Formats: sequence, structure tokens, C-alpha cells
Amino acid sequence: MTEVDPLVALARRLGHAFADPDLLTRALTHPSWANEHAPAGDNESLALLGDAVLALVVAEHLRRVRPDAPVGVLTQERAALVSGTNLARWAADLDLGDRLRLGRGLERDGGRTLESVLATALEAVLGALYLEGGLDAVRRVVARLALW
Repeated sequence: MTEVDPLVALARRLGHAFADPDLLTRALTHPSWANEHAPAGDNESLALLGDAVLALVVAEHLRRVRPDAPVGVLTQERAALVSGTNLARWAADLDLGDRLRLGRGLERDGGRTLESVLATALEAVLGALYLEGGLDAVRRVVARLALW
């Protein structure tokens, strides 16, 4: 039996075959690793995009399920859903920690389990997924992770 490539396994769990697998690799590349392997790129710009897409998808969902709720309530609910703790839990559900490329120091200091590292990696993966599969692909993954 042959072992499945970890990135292929992650893509399957996301429900998307990446045309550009380097995009997924970059999403899993922490700046500490990129600094040690110049000129490699890191996941920060993908995380920025993923954060925005995630906020949109969650806001759409909340508005759909609670169309008459006050905006203040929806804002609080959205913040709770996209909290670092939630994102890190979702990242753990996808085993992102095991797939991250981390610099030596962060690796030594337990970076694979740090909430901020996992949350950022999930946002970056969602950013990569958005670039390849669009909003519908992100909606499907977020719905599965959030158990909608």
C-alpha cells in the first residue's frame, strides 16, 4: 500500500483538487520557514484574503439563518465563529498542524499547536481555496467545519 501525499490528503478533505498544488504549500508555509528558506514565500497574504472571505461567508450564513436579528447580535455571533480559538479548532480538525512548514525555532517551541499559527494557517488555506475554487468551495468547507 502506498502512502498518500499529505497535501493530496488535505485537498481531498477540503473537497478540492488543486490545479496549483504550490498554492496549498504556500498556505501552509509560516513566515519563520520562509525566512530560513529565502526566497520562499509565506502564507501571510493568503491569510489576509482568507480572513476576508471567511468573514463574508460567515456573515452570509448568519444573515440567511437569522434575517431579522439586529446587526449588533450578528456581529457578535460572527466574531465568535471566526475567533482564533474556533479557527484553531477547525485547523486541528483538518490536521493542519502536522502539515505546516515551520522554522526551526517555532518548531522547537511547539508552533504546530499554537492557536495563532493554526488560525492563520486555516485562513491561508481558505484564501488558497478561494483563489482556486471560488466562494462556493469556501462555503462548502466552512459549512462542514462549522457544522451548519
